[in-house]
Amino acid sequence: MSIDEHEVVSRPEWLEARLRLLAKEKELTKLRDEISAARRALPWVRLEKSYTFEGERGAVTLEELFAGRSQLIVYHFMFDPSWEAGCKSCSFWADNFERNVVHLEHRDTSLVAISRAPLEKLHAFRSRMGWTFPWVSSSGSDFNYDFGVSFTPEEIAAGRAAYNFGTQTRVGPEMPGISVFFRTASHEIFHTYSTYSRGLDMTNAAYHLLDLVPKGRDESDGNMAWLRRRDEYER
Repeated sequence: MSIDEHEVVSRPEWLEARLRLLAKEKELTKLRDEISAARRALPWVRLEKSYTFEGERGAVTLEELFAGRSQLIVYHFMFDPSWEAGCKSCSFWADNFERNVVHLEHRDTSLVAISRAPLEKLHAFRSRMGWTFPWVSSSGSDFNYDFGVSFTPEEIAAGRAAYNFGTQTRVGPEMPGISVFFRTASHEIFHTYSTYSRGLDMTNAAYHLLDLVPKGRDESDGNMAWLRRRDEYER
């Protein structure tokens, strides 16, 4: 971007334009607060099905992933069993939430990543990336399929791989998402929320920072071709 491609004004003119934008930003903040309240007010679904995962100490249930807390955030990390590395986009997101886990824990919230790849692959990749968040394997479980982030070859071929609540059907075998659960004192577990696709943007601080700069995300049509796993960029 050059100076010839953008309007340049005096400081008072800039301030006038900035105040107009501020008014819209305040509207967005108010709307975001309203949406957050509506999200918390959504009805819940009681989980009648049991799920077991492979964790560091062997088999672990969904309830055990709460680690004694009442709230659980699951990041559906794209890692197909046949892949040797996790999805680069999910890795971008993981870089953003990695250091927030400890803060979440002090607000009665656990965060865990779940993928279909075998545990040894998950741990090897986590070690490579320097992450510390809990990561378990759902291999052999229906969990990823039940929560709309994994699809069979038959579903994809038939156009029945309904992602993001049916709004997208052109998908791969693995797709990203976040699901939220609540556990009561009587050990009942409820599914309270899930989000997919652009709904994940709010959890990526890097994108929000890029939204502040003149070139923005600098992605044509949402193309993330520029993105690399953080140890793959040229220095």
